[in-house]
Amino acid sequence: MSSAEETTVRVRFYATFRPIVGARHAEVAVPRGARVGDLLDAILVRWPALREHLVRPDGGLSKRANLFVDGRAVRFLPAGLDTPLEAGQEIDCFPAVAGG
Repeated sequence: MSSAEETTVRVRFYATFRPIVGARHAEVAVPRGARVGDLLDAILVRWPALREHLVRPDGGLSKRANLFVDGRAVRFLPAGLDTPLEAGQEIDCFPAVAGG
């Protein structure tokens, strides 16, 4: 894939995801016109150890993780994982937090 056919999205990783990724953030290349689900697939190819944390067996976003597109939670966006991505957008990837 040539660079004209792809775009780069910055993904910030938090808490227990950082040791898996080995960094606080990473630039992830996706095809132009990609959606959040495509980015999730690219993340899992690059860091397969995140699979158990990020996705359910049916491929949906796990309740054990939160993805935010420009500060908005993906699970509450109307298009969810089908939300289109744009060059320069920032994605935050958090493990879910529970407690009382």
